[in-house]
Order: sequence, then structure tokens, then C-alpha cells
Amino acid sequence: MQHLTEDLLDVAVLGKTIGSAEHGAVVSFQGTVRNRHLGRGVDALEYTAYGPMAEAICDDIVRETEARWPVQVLVAHRIGRLNIGDVSVVVVVVGQHRDEAFMACRHMIDEVKARVPIWKRECYSDGTQAWVDPTQVGGTPSTSLIPPRGSSNA
Repeated sequence: MQHLTEDLLDVAVLGKTIGSAEHGAVVSFQGTVRNRHLGRGVDALEYTAYGPMAEAICDDIVRETEARWPVQVLVAHRIGRLNIGDVSVVVVVVGQHRDEAFMACRHMIDEVKARVPIWKRECYSDGTQAWVDPTQVGGTPSTSLIPPRGSSNA
């Protein structure tokens, strides 16, 4: 499965692509674009990625998660310009039981944010922009013109 897309994400549609009758738990996470960050008005986000590496690392994280818990996992992340309310990232986990599904879902989104080379630039209501470091608590904005050293997203 391709993990990066410019297409709209729908957790309900994506969730139907994995799982079977033996899976009693379906846990999902969807990140959406919010209109404020650290007290500043946000009009939009722009995601950019190093595509081949991002796809490979997402594949690695899925394999690691499926090896650690008895689950099936799907992750998809938007790239490009997103508006307020748009879904930026989706993780769906199916398993036989809720505990492993919840743990695997949390693990997936945390690993994607920490490891995948996807960068987020916030476009503020006052016309300014800043890259956001997802590895910092609260996603610290940077005034630098280059993406932060940390990797990911939402």
C-alpha cells in the first residue's frame, strides 16, 4: 500500500480495506488540521516529504508493529496543502482484542511522527509561516526556512 497521498483521507473507507471476521477490535486515529497552534491562528498546513524514504519507513513501522502485536495495520498521510478540518493522517489497526489494538495504534502514530521524513509548515492568519518540529512537545514552530531536523507531521 502507498502511504503518502495528495488525495482526501476517509478513515471509514480505509478501515474497510483491512481486517476480517476474526478481528473483534478496530481502533483508528485520524489527525485533522486545527485552526490554532500555540495561541496563533492557523489558516492551512503544507506537508512535504521525502517520498521514497517516507514510504519505506512507513512500511518498516507497519511490519514492526504487526510483529509486536497480533494486529493488522494501515497508515496513510496527506502531503500538499491542507485546509482547516482536513484529515492529515489516518492509522487503522484491527486485532482480535482491544488492548493490543489500542497499544498498536498509539505506537504507530508515535513512530510515524518520530521517524518518517514528513515535514509540516503552518500558514498563519497573519500571513507568516513556520516549520513545526513534531519531535518537540506541542510541535515547536521554527522561523528557519528549512524543515526542522526532526521528521514528521500532524
